[in-house]
Amino acid sequence: MATDTQEFIRSMEFKHEDEDDEELVEPVSPTGQYFNSSVLSVCVLCILESDIPIDDSPTMTLLRDVFLPINTRFSSIMVTDENGEKQWKKVDVNLKNHVNIPNFPNGLSPKSYDKYFNDYISKVALQSLPQNQPLWEIHIIKYPTSNSAGNVIFKLHHALGDGFSLMGALLSCLQRLDNPSLPLTFPSLQVLPAKPETISRSAKMRVGCKSFIGSVFNTVVDFGWSLLKSSVVEDVKSSIRSGDDGVEFKAITVSTMTFSLDRIKEIKAKLGVTINDVITGIIFYGIRLYMLEVNDKSSNAQSTALVLLNTRIIGGYKSVKEMVKPNAESPWGNQFGFLHVSVPELTKNSVSNPIEFVEKAQIIIKRKRSSLAVSLTGRLLETLRKLRGPEVTAKYIHSTLKNSSMTISNVIGPVEQMALADHPVKGLYFMVVGVPQSLTITMVSYTGQLRVAVGTEKGFIDPQKFKSCIENSFEKIYNETISKTN
Repeated sequence: MATDTQEFIRSMEFKHEDEDDEELVEPVSPTGQYFNSSVLSVCVLCILESDIPIDDSPTMTLLRDVFLPINTRFSSIMVTDENGEKQWKKVDVNLKNHVNIPNFPNGLSPKSYDKYFNDYISKVALQSLPQNQPLWEIHIIKYPTSNSAGNVIFKLHHALGDGFSLMGALLSCLQRLDNPSLPLTFPSLQVLPAKPETISRSAKMRVGCKSFIGSVFNTVVDFGWSLLKSSVVEDVKSSIRSGDDGVEFKAITVSTMTFSLDRIKEIKAKLGVTINDVITGIIFYGIRLYMLEVNDKSSNAQSTALVLLNTRIIGGYKSVKEMVKPNAESPWGNQFGFLHVSVPELTKNSVSNPIEFVEKAQIIIKRKRSSLAVSLTGRLLETLRKLRGPEVTAKYIHSTLKNSSMTISNVIGPVEQMALADHPVKGLYFMVVGVPQSLTITMVSYTGQLRVAVGTEKGFIDPQKFKSCIENSFEKIYNETISKTN
């Protein structure tokens, strides 16, 4: 079967109807240029876990008829025009160059295949995408692991778009398992309007003035701190940050864990906070537990998380057709900003009262929401690009990443179970690779579960111990919440 498949792949080549239709499609966005530069090459791995053994025979048809038409960037390469500006150029797509089906030893147990699969992901994460063809590829792993009967890995360059865009593209290839004719639905992002309050006009003006002053103060502090962190202030070396040059070229280990969204919502309701507050508190507390376990003397070392934020003003996913329209409400591309968030220190009180980390996360997130630092940082990058060029701006972003200890990002997945070419998707997760950090944490919701993926520098961070500390953090916070509110 594998031999036949490889022969089919070698014989399959997709070309556009007009063989001479190699044209400049659109300029590469500034962020796209930063992420595909001499100092940065950032990609996103999205892993789909199949509930049944994978039949790869529909692969080429699906890519040709569904995936490529989603966006012209999937059939374009990045080139420099006569004016020195980078453009997307449409080219012929040779699908055989984008599909990989590895061969592992036959007859092993799912647990044995776990190591082969994990090593393969590390290998894929390190390899660079060829610049002379569209910046994506897929890997079909037809061997069962402890989590699934097979896996499909989509590797997409971050220059193509951010997590929101790439998730939208991926969802265009998937259908609802229970009823393919119905659209996938997502958890609501809408915030209920506040209840009207019977306060005087003068009181409202005082509140508004205080809020404005607070916003200005927070903006100045956050933006100033961001400038310092991106230039001269570097996190100290710790058990989660090696601080080595070229860490983005070192092998990583990707491990995952799953949490019940119902239990997270239970914590949210009982503490009167948001889901983001709960998740952030769990992650930060787990990080400090790991640092304490590895080296108690540096467990409170200065550690900064770069939290990526979607800057689109949206209430949920739009179709890809809507995203690529001019002046779209939720446009395709890289539409995100980042915030520097200091990981709270572990105190004697928080060791016995882990809820304190959720409460601290709430205070931090609430304060950050009243800041315009993300917007100002975006303007700074644009000004730097215009004055010094995209390569200098890319170096600034590289420094921003390198000076911090980790990156945290999340996307929202569908409520219903999905299927890819009639293969039920048991689970999915993603990982950002190619960043100059020893630790990357990503999250995606799917069918009532929150899947947390952790990318750790191989040989430096113990992935199993780190995973255990995050899971321990969740259980401690959940149990403490239930016991205190009952």
